[in-house]
Amino acid sequence: MRIRTPAAVLVTAGLLVASLSACGQEAKGGSRYKPDEGKGSTIGLAMPTKASERWIADGNNMAKQFKKAGYKTDLQYGDNKVENQIAQLENMITKGRSLLVVAAIDGSALTEVLQRAHDAGIPVISYDRLILGTENVDYYASFDNERVGRLQAQYIVKKLQLGKPDKGGDKHNIELFAGSPNDNNTKYFWNGAMKVLQPYFKSGQLIVRSKQTRMNQATTLDWDGGTAQKRMDDLISKNYGSARVDAVLSPYDGISIGVISALKSAGYGSKSQPLPVITGQDAELASVKSIIRGEQTQTVFKDTRKLAKQTVAMGDAVLNDKKVKVNNTTDYANGKKTVPAYLLDPVSVDKSNTTLLVDEGYFKAGQLK
Repeated sequence: MRIRTPAAVLVTAGLLVASLSACGQEAKGGSRYKPDEGKGSTIGLAMPTKASERWIADGNNMAKQFKKAGYKTDLQYGDNKVENQIAQLENMITKGRSLLVVAAIDGSALTEVLQRAHDAGIPVISYDRLILGTENVDYYASFDNERVGRLQAQYIVKKLQLGKPDKGGDKHNIELFAGSPNDNNTKYFWNGAMKVLQPYFKSGQLIVRSKQTRMNQATTLDWDGGTAQKRMDDLISKNYGSARVDAVLSPYDGISIGVISALKSAGYGSKSQPLPVITGQDAELASVKSIIRGEQTQTVFKDTRKLAKQTVAMGDAVLNDKKVKVNNTTDYANGKKTVPAYLLDPVSVDKSNTTLLVDEGYFKAGQLK
């Protein structure tokens, strides 16, 4: 692959800044790079784990759609181990992959390996999780992650029938969970939820009996359900005695499953002690079935097929020196640059509209029985 001369780099960077002057405009493709290969080249897809069904779906959807667009793919899963993902990316660079699409395990751990990608003239798209601390990421494709948190919190407010924050009303106990501390999306989910819930904390309508109200107290390493279950066990035993948990802010379905297991062990889930309102994210099949059974209450559906389609369109434009469509050029600063992004809208799902997932073709009707 050829790397543009420094002068060409400066010219291209200037054009890119100009073309991204307003949100929703298209960005000039190619960024700092001019790959020798377009159609027929191989794309490196670095996904974080197979432990979550959504990441398996993401990888498969992108591989299928890149193939349809005329490319080959090298799909790798890092097993939630940073060193694995770095080794996989190094191997992709060595093999001359024309583009890297990376869903980072730790968004701040890829600086050196992405410098190698830059030096080799390989563009990088950050997928769903923003890569931090490097200029060597060209675009970001994700959902409106702050809106995910807002949808979860708004659902809790609605289900608990909370009054206006300045009018008082019934008091309810809530416990808060956040995502993995090494995932940049965690702060967006958290901030979105807190913007909705904070007035109710202030008015006293929502009470966190554990007093664990800061994000760093609520994080769940690697989004692990078992870790969430242990923490929920601890929260119940230390803070709830005869008091009741009325709601749990959970940012992800896998965490929600762990929370539900802890609650059931503590006697929740009966007519006399129903489960609290429990949110989630990703519309994973097990959690959708749980919602239908009346256990988990809500999830946020992010159609990863559409995200894969958008990422493929962005990658195809980059590799063929075409304009890359973005709709956010202001909000995703990674510590070294503001990464031009395309964000999709998430959708709140509960028992009343799980058929949406069938209507959209995400699941077959028989899968939800």
